[in-house]
Amino acid sequence: MVTAAQQSGSAIDGTRTFPKNFLWGSATASYQIEGAAAEDGRTPSIWDTYARTPGRVRNGDTGDIATDHYHRWREDVALMAELGLGAYRFSLAWPRIQPTGRGPAVQKGLDFYRRLTDELLEKGIQPVATLYHWDLPQELEDAGGWPERATAERFAEYAAIAADALGDRVKTWTTLNEPWCSAFLGYGSGVHAPGRTDPVAALRAAHHLNLAHGLAVQAVRDRTPAGTQCSVTLNIHHVRPLTTREADVDAARRIDALANRVFTGPMLQGAYPEDLFKDTASLTDWSFVADGDLERIHQPLDFLGVNYYTPTLVSETDGSGTHNSDGHGNSPHSPWPAADKVSFHQPPGTTTAMGWAVDATGLYDLLRRLSQDFPRLPLVITENGAAFDDYADPEGRVNDPARIAYVRDHLAAVHRAIADGSDVRGYFLWSLLDNFEWAHGYSKRFGAVYVDYPTGTRIPKASARWYAEVARTGVLPGA
Repeated sequence: MVTAAQQSGSAIDGTRTFPKNFLWGSATASYQIEGAAAEDGRTPSIWDTYARTPGRVRNGDTGDIATDHYHRWREDVALMAELGLGAYRFSLAWPRIQPTGRGPAVQKGLDFYRRLTDELLEKGIQPVATLYHWDLPQELEDAGGWPERATAERFAEYAAIAADALGDRVKTWTTLNEPWCSAFLGYGSGVHAPGRTDPVAALRAAHHLNLAHGLAVQAVRDRTPAGTQCSVTLNIHHVRPLTTREADVDAARRIDALANRVFTGPMLQGAYPEDLFKDTASLTDWSFVADGDLERIHQPLDFLGVNYYTPTLVSETDGSGTHNSDGHGNSPHSPWPAADKVSFHQPPGTTTAMGWAVDATGLYDLLRRLSQDFPRLPLVITENGAAFDDYADPEGRVNDPARIAYVRDHLAAVHRAIADGSDVRGYFLWSLLDNFEWAHGYSKRFGAVYVDYPTGTRIPKASARWYAEVARTGVLPGA
């Protein structure tokens, strides 16, 4: 007799089997790993400028060298093949391809991504290219950055260049990675590049990132073969109210609008949520949304990329509370425009080295919500992982049981969501390599592969070997 649990891919011993076509991969971002910050025509991005500004990044770290992937890419692809990854999600560095954000491409920059993609394909690894993972050319920021409509127009031109160069090789494209961070951490709280602290600029940036997404989808589809997949990756916040009090529930609604629906509304439904307009009416009338923008933004997608690390816990406050416990860095400026009466709380449970609560139920709940809100849109986990204080022992081994437990629990949540009806097509572990962790510099290690920064030596951690076995078999062992 076959039980319901066995039909859903679960066994009595706790093992879980994923669908045969489930995509297993890992992910990185250009500024975090490439280095070669001034080679072959690359010019500064906003993150180069931000990191070189004293006091912005821990220990004064920069991405000038990072993990030197620009020179060690072949070694890194060999590592992916050794680990049996089916896909690799990487981002293109806009200033490496189009240094000023305008005009013709630098062929040496495009050639780097051509070589990388060819090597991936030769090793049987599917390339998944992200057009933007936060490294805006500094020249475009000097002209106003994402709060200006022109930046979205320049992004569409850049997307066309990338699609023309790589569209015969890359079959899966992501327009933006976590535009919430670009808009609200970059222009609201200032804890990310370019470090501006203007709530109206943050809202304007959110809209023009939305517009950039829509224009880029059109550009990619116009220049690539039928069957090419287009997506966007959002760090959907799983927002929970601290209590069932009406005021706390409304605080969660308000943050959900600013964190999530400001993007899912126009991108997936063709409209901004009315409550977002009402909540932010004291700041702006949203007149920067031009006629036709929503139609341009609302493009058909092949899947939605979902990044998840930890849930968000909020309550209503009298305005005297702090927003610094929201997990997005310390700043006297809030990344949440017109949400001064919302407080953020540390969720219960163990935490990672980032101070983020470990709670896989948040991923399950998030996937079920997205499946209910957008029932015909497939989902892919494009980032999930954890930072811990890893070190190499005297024998050169890196044991990281906490990361294995974290990933196992979150994969179990994904499996449960699939069993309950969510159309989840793949999982990308963040990250392939230890790397430059933005304002934290090199102090936080998310990688499945340990990097000794002075030498560049790569050492697969125990979690990398564990994940490789899960990817190879499609079977998640019990705890």
